[in-house]
Amino acid sequence: MLARVRLLAGDIGGTKTNLGLFEGQEGRFEALLQRHYHSGSYSGLEPMIQEFLQEAPGTIDAAVFGISGPVVDGRVKTPNLPWSIAAKDLQSAFQIQALALVNDLEAMAIGATTLPESAFATINAGQARREGDCVVLAAGTGLGEAGLVWDNQGYRVIPSEGGHADFAPRNELEWQLCRFLISKYGRASYERALSGPGLANLYSFFRARSEMPEPEELRTALASGDPAAAITQAALEGRDPVSQDALNLFVSIYGAEAGNLALKFLATGGVYIGGGIALKILSKLQEGAFMKAFQDKGRLSALLSSIPVRVILDPLTPLYGAARAAATLLNDSLSKTTV
Repeated sequence: MLARVRLLAGDIGGTKTNLGLFEGQEGRFEALLQRHYHSGSYSGLEPMIQEFLQEAPGTIDAAVFGISGPVVDGRVKTPNLPWSIAAKDLQSAFQIQALALVNDLEAMAIGATTLPESAFATINAGQARREGDCVVLAAGTGLGEAGLVWDNQGYRVIPSEGGHADFAPRNELEWQLCRFLISKYGRASYERALSGPGLANLYSFFRARSEMPEPEELRTALASGDPAAAITQAALEGRDPVSQDALNLFVSIYGAEAGNLALKFLATGGVYIGGGIALKILSKLQEGAFMKAFQDKGRLSALLSSIPVRVILDPLTPLYGAARAAATLLNDSLSKTTV
């Protein structure tokens, strides 16, 4: 890739979307334009891209969009938005030479491999094994998970929909939570407990068990449209014991599932925690309950305690990962046309 090219990248989530336009060559790119959108305000991705490109007219050489949802054969129906997206439709609509859809955690994983050490906060220092596999998970509007597998040339991302796997209770309290979730949804998955809406579920579970009245101030905040933020704030400020119970269990389940994912990939290279929730509750993640649950794996507890666990501090990491994937996609496309 010798000539300067323009790349369009996107991080599309159930709540918010980031779009970015990058320009450069030979793997060195700079951001020309970045915009933030509220996903639910649009009928689909195409009108959002149209609005974005009005600010940056010109040819787009390649585009990659990281999307929350299972991408199969270039198509995805987003679980937390009423959108159905096809790569070929976007490619045709915007006349882009090379375009692909990837899972949002795939984009985050790619981006995480490019970050400097200053872009992470440590939960467990551990000892990363050189060329060891890694995992990435992020609780947000949903729960995303992905693996990074070393193949002797670099890391290859393994996307997944592990957040929708069956919730596994570890004690009587969580069995009761599991029954609560089943009664509400017909099934209990990790995402139903470990996400923004999941935190609201945990709060409802504990509030139903509590004899304490709901504080009026909290009730008003819960009705404002972002229950998870209201619960988190009330918990961190010590204003409501029920919110504290919900957040404490959330952190413990987060640690347990991070440990599960680390076991499944034998992630001796490290565990990366992404997403906006982790940034808001970083102090809680570092207190100890997260790592206690992470390491509580019976005969393999010692192995888990040796694995580094870090929080990704840059919220634009998935966008950078999508841009890097777009550059790779364009290189592959150009290579095929010259054979």
